[in-house]
Amino acid sequence: MDRTLTLSFSCPDTSGIVAEVSAFVAGHQGWITEASQHTEHELSRFFMRVEIRAESLDFPAGEFAQRFAPVAKKFAMDWKVSDSARPRRVVLLCSKQEHCLYDLLARHVAQDFPFVVPCVISNHEDHRKIVEAHGIPFHFVPVTPETKHAAFRKMEQIFRDAKADLIVLARYMQVLDEPMCRDFAGKIINIHHSFLPSFAGAKPYHQAHRRGVKLIGATCHFVTPELDEGPIVEQDVIRIDHSDTPEDMAHLGKDIEKVVLARGLRAVVEDRVLLAGNKTVIFR
Repeated sequence: MDRTLTLSFSCPDTSGIVAEVSAFVAGHQGWITEASQHTEHELSRFFMRVEIRAESLDFPAGEFAQRFAPVAKKFAMDWKVSDSARPRRVVLLCSKQEHCLYDLLARHVAQDFPFVVPCVISNHEDHRKIVEAHGIPFHFVPVTPETKHAAFRKMEQIFRDAKADLIVLARYMQVLDEPMCRDFAGKIINIHHSFLPSFAGAKPYHQAHRRGVKLIGATCHFVTPELDEGPIVEQDVIRIDHSDTPEDMAHLGKDIEKVVLARGLRAVVEDRVLLAGNKTVIFR
């Protein structure tokens, strides 16, 4: 696969942005292989994602950020550039349920999409053997009401030591504290087993059963200090009927949870997700 650089940004909406970005790339003999753009009118903000064939540029790929910085400054961009030669480093957090963890480990082995798992952290020992069988370090960090603060600070240090780009809550059944949500804002995604904003919080399948819903779903979203209120990345639903118990719903929901989480993670690591306030702009 050809090495690519992915430039993604948002900035105040104005004229000439696309022309300037295109002229910069073309002026350095660059070959754009994919480009997407969107204007969020309520925010008066412009969003863009551009893939560039790295070897087409007339300078080393590692110099792109430095050379593009004047253009970014001119338009007051919130921007980043990613290199396909450096896959994202994704730390997985899990508890006792295994389906999302096992699915992501399988996708990592198959390189269904490019990402690296430097370690897995859990508040239970249940999945140590399967994680270590994949050659991935496993960190057991127990969390109790008395040790929660210290546990989260230890996890933060593990993230930093692992040089993690992203943290994925693969059915990690603990609510992260405010300092962690703040310090890693935009870098933590979660899978919630309901179609948010319906049935946030604990036991969403039981909440759905009490309401007699006909569709249940799953939502991948960014983690914020407000529980299950973060910007939504990916969602999907499946149909149920009156005969399904909460336990039936939980069983049926496992498949959709792992698929939605994988799709959401893929979109994030490919820089297809840009934050727009408490919403997201997603380029497919």
